[in-house]
Amino acid sequence: MSRQLVVGAGLIGGGVARRLAARGDDVVIASRHGTAVDGARALALDATDAEAFAAAAGGAATIFLCTNPPYTRWPTDWPPVFAAAIDAATRSGAGLVIMSNLYGYGPPEGPMTEDSPELSTETKGRVRLAGWHAALAAHERGDIRAVEVRASDYFGPGATGTAHLGESFFHAAEKSKTARVVGDPALPHSWSYLPDIVSTLIAAADYEGAWGRVWHVPSGQPRARTVIMEQLNEHYGGHGRVAGYPQWVLRALAAVSPLMREIEASSYQFRMPFVIDSAQTERLLGVSATGWLEALTTTADTYRSARH
Repeated sequence: MSRQLVVGAGLIGGGVARRLAARGDDVVIASRHGTAVDGARALALDATDAEAFAAAAGGAATIFLCTNPPYTRWPTDWPPVFAAAIDAATRSGAGLVIMSNLYGYGPPEGPMTEDSPELSTETKGRVRLAGWHAALAAHERGDIRAVEVRASDYFGPGATGTAHLGESFFHAAEKSKTARVVGDPALPHSWSYLPDIVSTLIAAADYEGAWGRVWHVPSGQPRARTVIMEQLNEHYGGHGRVAGYPQWVLRALAAVSPLMREIEASSYQFRMPFVIDSAQTERLLGVSATGWLEALTTTADTYRSARH
């Protein structure tokens, strides 16, 4: 039985903890409020507290860093979390598996591979890159073993809030209303299914080959939100539509809302094709994307059952 520390009890961290516990691992899930997850021992932890983080990591085989501060606080909240995680991995000897996204690549000129250049000039992308590069430097010094798992925009049961393919999108489809979205809904976009993100994180931790690299979550073929709405209409028997907010509206909202300012800053992801390539990950880790229609209908049915 391996001991595992999962930091962050949201949709991804909670999913990782449940999957690890189900296979028989001894799992501690740590979050600011000590959120409980079935099969795991809950721990209240301020992830910026290096001493507390290191104590929590004692005896762990792996630290899964799955926390995610609010968008507007990334420049202040992420650096001490990364520093504490690297220190905890150094002291404990645990492998460090970092959950991340595609912001670091900046606006892509084609499909983003695990070896694509990291060219982000946007604040959130630079913050995430700085954290990964600090972990990678520690790995290259021989202090720790570290990898980063990157996903595109996630979807799946429970995705709410600011998720671009979340509850509000599915709710509009079920009610035959219009889903208002960021960017051009007719452009192809990669979507990462939450269970596939969990699978990739665990496979990365179990990998016996070289660490110190990036993995991409297998996400299948990119799909436009107009196409997804058509598929949901067929599934729900409805007549939902999807329409993009004009860019000037996003800019106007960004002028008065810090959250919208951050959403507008990364909205380039929906103004051009945004496609993830995970060929290396699939070949080396042996993971693959869940069938699209299975993932979509499972998610759709979960939202519908939650409301009835």
